[in-house]
Amino acid sequence: MKELIEKFIQYLRYERNVSPETIREYRRDTTQFAEFLAPPGTKAPAISEIDHRVVREYVGWMYDRKLERASVARRLASLRTFFKYCVREKHCAQNPARLVSTPKLPKRVPQILTAEELNGFLDSLGEAGAKDKARRRRKPTAKSGEEARVILKRDRAILELLYASGLRVSELVGLDLGDIDRSGQMLRVLGKGRKERVVPYGAKAQAALDAYWPVREQILARPMAEPALEAVFLNCLGGRLTDRSVHALVRKYSRLANVNWDMHPHSLRHAFATHLLADGADLRAIQELLGHVSLSTTQRYTQASIRQLMEVYDKAHPHA
Repeated sequence: MKELIEKFIQYLRYERNVSPETIREYRRDTTQFAEFLAPPGTKAPAISEIDHRVVREYVGWMYDRKLERASVARRLASLRTFFKYCVREKHCAQNPARLVSTPKLPKRVPQILTAEELNGFLDSLGEAGAKDKARRRRKPTAKSGEEARVILKRDRAILELLYASGLRVSELVGLDLGDIDRSGQMLRVLGKGRKERVVPYGAKAQAALDAYWPVREQILARPMAEPALEAVFLNCLGGRLTDRSVHALVRKYSRLANVNWDMHPHSLRHAFATHLLADGADLRAIQELLGHVSLSTTQRYTQASIRQLMEVYDKAHPHA
C-alpha cells in the first residue's frame, strides 16, 4: 500500500502537474486510509481485496471521530482519485470509492466585504502598522522602527495585489520577478494544475509595489545564507514568503483595524470577483481572471452579489 501511495504521488506530481499543497493533502488522506486498514500489529489487505464496504466502514470511522462533513467529503474524493489511478495501473478491477456516496454539504455563499469596507481597511494599514509597532515595543529603537516600516510596505503590497488581481495565496507567494510586467501592469500567474494565466493589476497595487521594491533590495542587502533572489515577496531573512505567513499577516491587520470580520487571504479574492461582477464585468471574463476550470465555481459570486443587493434593499426600501 505504501509503495502504491508513493507511485500515486509521483503520478500526481509529474503527470498531472498537481500543486504541492494538493499533493500534501492527497498524501495525508491516502496515508490515513492505509493506517485505518492496517492498525499497528496487523497486515494490510491487498489493494484488490478492498471493496466499497471497506470504504464505507472508513467513512463511518471518520464520523465516529467527529470529523466535519467537508473533511469526510475531501478524504473520500482523495480515495476516488487514488483508486482511479489503481484501476488505470491494473492493480484492481474497479474503483470501490465510487460506490460510496459523498456527504451532502450545505451550499455556502462566501461572506463578501463591500468595496467601501475593503477600501477603508486598505487605507487604514498605516494606522494599523503604527498600532502593531507600539504593541510590540513600548520604547521602540530606531532599528525596530525601521523594521516595522519595511514590513508594512511589503504587507501593503501583498494585500493590494491580492485584492487587485484576485490571486490565490499559493499564486502570490509563487510569483517571481520575471512574472511581473511593470510597464503593462500585468502578472503571469501559475495556477492550479500548473496552468498559466495573465492577470492585470491596478494603479493602487502598482503604487504599493513601487514602494516595496526598495524595501526588497534592502532585505537582500542583509547577510544571509540562501536568499530567494527570484521571489517577489521575501521574509525578513530573504527567503520566499510562505502561505502561512500571508494568512498570519491578513489576520494581524484585520485584528489591528478592529474590524469584526472573519478575514483571510481568500476574502480578498472573493471581494475581487464580487466587486467586478457588481460593476458589470462578464462572468466568463471573471472566470478567466480567477483561473476557474468550471463556470459553476465562478457563479457562486453571483449568489453573493444577489445577497448583498437584497441586504441593501432590506435596509433602504420603505416597503421592504
